[in-house]
Amino acid sequence: GIYKLPESKVTDAMRSAGKTVNFAVLYGQGAYGLSQQLEIDPKEAQGYIDNYFTRYAGVAAYKEKILAGARREKKVRTLFGRLRHCLEIDSRNQNLRAFTERTAFNTVFQGTAADIIKRAMIGIQRAIEEKFPKVRMILQVHDELVFEVPTDEMEPLSQMVKQQMESAAELAVPLRVDVGVGKNWSEAH
Repeated sequence: GIYKLPESKVTDAMRSAGKTVNFAVLYGQGAYGLSQQLEIDPKEAQGYIDNYFTRYAGVAAYKEKILAGARREKKVRTLFGRLRHCLEIDSRNQNLRAFTERTAFNTVFQGTAADIIKRAMIGIQRAIEEKFPKVRMILQVHDELVFEVPTDEMEPLSQMVKQQMESAAELAVPLRVDVGVGKNWSEAH
């Protein structure tokens, strides 16, 4: 993590900042953008980015592998095969080239994440239709799903949703899902 503390000492605010750094690095955000998001000095943000690539050197290598393939093929695919063309990856316009590189790299991660949540939603909807006819899946925001659920079905539905989401894809690192309950989305966090 970015704080170099034992997990037991990490606060929710620190965990949130860590997620922000993780996604900023994976999606190509620079130090200035990260500093604005975290409300910190750009030099501190750059330190977080540098430490990330030092600690997770495999990410930098994987990024270069994706970009090399995108330059060669002029396209990238998500883990599930969804295609995105990258025709401007060799553009002489540095801004366009950088944008296309970010898009190519993002597609592999964000596109795969989108594929996974859609697979989970299909399985969840089938289970709702079979076993939970009073439940409504009402909203998807990034990697979160929101449901309207009768109180007496909360526990079995939570278990089913967690199982469906965690089994939506087999990856080298297991998917982990947290379930929150509340009268509204804010309370459920």
